[in-house]
Amino acid sequence: MNITVNGQTGDAAAPPGTVLATLLRERFGATSVKLACERGECGACTVLVAGRPRLSCVTPVELVDGEVTTAEGLAEESEDLRAAFADLGAFQCGFCTPGQVVHATALLRAGLPADAERARARVRAELSGNICRCTGYAAIVEAVCATARARAGARGDSL
Repeated sequence: MNITVNGQTGDAAAPPGTVLATLLRERFGATSVKLACERGECGACTVLVAGRPRLSCVTPVELVDGEVTTAEGLAEESEDLRAAFADLGAFQCGFCTPGQVVHATALLRAGLPADAERARARVRAELSGNICRCTGYAAIVEAVCATARARAGARGDSL
């Protein structure tokens, strides 16, 4: 079986029950995918599968249907988001950051409400499964919202 990761197709042959996170780290060198809780509770392993956030530590490889995108594959698209994380102090130790950025990228693609409070509430709700042990939540929400505003401004939209 083949799998496409960050635009590159490779062999996904693995023992039954192998989780996607292990395959991504060991076979594809995707070190942004963190194995932390290994129970689908922390979000550090978040990747996009067919454009939707998935917890790769609990996703068996044989159930993956669609292209997989990790933080490495989102480097260009998330450049402004990562800059906002840095500017607003949204990452401290950095361990959760790849999962946060991957999930936030999917959220930004979907769009945020124009109302600032509703946008913040949506970001908080959507990213609630991504745990930050350094408690950088307020800054993470602000970085995502700032990125959404900047992108909307660049397009001439309002947000």
